[in-house]
Amino acid sequence: MTPFTRALVLIAALVAAGGTLAVVLATSSEAATKPLCNSQTAPVASSAYTVENNEWGSSAPECITTNGNTDFSVANSSIANSTDGAPGGYTAIYRGCHYGACTPDSGFPIQVSDIHPGTVTTSWSTTQPGGSNDYDVAYDIWFNQTPTTSGAPNGAELMIWLNHNGPVQPFGSKVASNVSLGGRSYDVWYGKQAWNTVSFTMNTGTTSVSNLDLEPLIADAVSRGYISPSWYLIDVEAGFELWHGGAGLATKSFSVNVAGSHPRSGLDPEPGPVLVLCPGPILGPDLIPEPQHLPASDLAQLPDIGNVDERHGGLQERRPGDGLRPDAGHRNPQLRPHRRRIPVRDRPEHLATRDAERVLRLDGGLAGRYLHHQGSREGLLR
Repeated sequence: MTPFTRALVLIAALVAAGGTLAVVLATSSEAATKPLCNSQTAPVASSAYTVENNEWGSSAPECITTNGNTDFSVANSSIANSTDGAPGGYTAIYRGCHYGACTPDSGFPIQVSDIHPGTVTTSWSTTQPGGSNDYDVAYDIWFNQTPTTSGAPNGAELMIWLNHNGPVQPFGSKVASNVSLGGRSYDVWYGKQAWNTVSFTMNTGTTSVSNLDLEPLIADAVSRGYISPSWYLIDVEAGFELWHGGAGLATKSFSVNVAGSHPRSGLDPEPGPVLVLCPGPILGPDLIPEPQHLPASDLAQLPDIGNVDERHGGLQERRPGDGLRPDAGHRNPQLRPHRRRIPVRDRPEHLATRDAERVLRLDGGLAGRYLHHQGSREGLLR
């Protein structure tokens, strides 16, 4: 039983018992799984990132799925390209501009000369099935000679291979071995296409990185003449190049942080209506579903309709103009929203339900349908 289904069951039980329930309008972290095939894409994490299938080198059946967060998995793949040639595709998630398709408020472009330690960091966690599959697990980071481009970047492609399976190798040839950058050892590869391609392959493979600083690798590529300080970093992607198979590969979480910008976390859900149960006189903590994370930007858009004051209950009588209203034709329960704005503590983008208690308390049972006064989301009580 999902948390949402369990919520409906608990609501029904409480109505029958004449109990008291607090409800919150939040966003769903259980978005429906969406398949992406061929070159299909989907915005995720409130459009802060884009997931793309990007099967550019094969016509074999191959699809990925994503649930709307910063994750995806290879659901099926019949790709069977030769390992001494190009891969069949690159299933990935990105932040920035990919061939003119841009995520909003990404913090890119950044001129290379302005990239310093800590300017761009990234975290990525993966699942790698191994076996007879041939693939790499790699970042694909793009540079353009001007701040924007509507097509292929004309500067450089910088890849960071976390790992690989099977006899696959980067484009070009190896130009350096055991280069220490940012506390890790890499081999360096270089090849010339319509742009420069420089690849850093980790000598010790891994399934995840945390707060990987891109500056040391970019600086090394600049020192070798592969990237110009006048060019622009426009995009950071992470995914899997598939030569053969690849089903079971997955990105569990991904983030890119640009100094001065505020990207959404992989915990932030896609918008959607959902009922979230909060502690009340009847509900105990053991009956509450998993906390739903509500971004501060979404909180700011909600009307200032309530906050539970833990000392005194913090409930006042409803006043005209309060944010939620019952539909006509339903009994009007006692709506008593507190007018004080909620406190924003710690990292506001990670506020869980308990810290986001914009609450209506419905006394004596549940009835009716309650709509956000701006029409942006709704909670349905039957």
